[in-house]
Amino acid sequence: MVHIVFAHGAGAGPESDFMQHISGLLEEKGYKVQRIAFPYWQKVLQTGKKRPPDRAPVLDQYFVETVQALRDPGQPLFVMGKSMGARVAARTAEQLGATGMIGLGFPFHPPGKPERDRFDDLACAHVPSLIIQGSRDPFGNESWLELERLPSFVRVQWLAAANHDLVAPKRTGLSPEQGWQQVVDMVDQFIQEQLN
Repeated sequence: MVHIVFAHGAGAGPESDFMQHISGLLEEKGYKVQRIAFPYWQKVLQTGKKRPPDRAPVLDQYFVETVQALRDPGQPLFVMGKSMGARVAARTAEQLGATGMIGLGFPFHPPGKPERDRFDDLACAHVPSLIIQGSRDPFGNESWLELERLPSFVRVQWLAAANHDLVAPKRTGLSPEQGWQQVVDMVDQFIQEQLN
């Protein structure tokens, strides 16, 4: 069974509607999905108080140790993350020997600061990588992203009119759940391509 370990973003944890819905749809397709909570988010849940994420080395080390403890060595592993979690997945994919990396709403740059790009994080992956990005994502939209700057192993698929949470405006007639179904279909196709 293909194993997907799913890391959350900076401001919402594994219990978010987004992560629960995406995970549920992937499980319906037969994947084993495990959502993990970084240490700082565990404290948020315990105290009810917002706090900033841990520094990158702490996030990365926790992710690597957690995935190594969870994984079945005989099964293909895909690391997946939402926003900040996608950066962690990209930085650790090679070390974990992942078959592939999936980023949902990759934060290519802080909103309003396109000069502070994060292509270096993506370049760490060195495994087949899929980024699913809303075309209106303030962290890197379709008009901003120069595809030639991406490493050769990274592919970007766009969700039309969607934001950082991969949700399109109501005027499109697409509900969040319908958009997330499209996301899962893209993820499923990517995984199957890597396995064949």
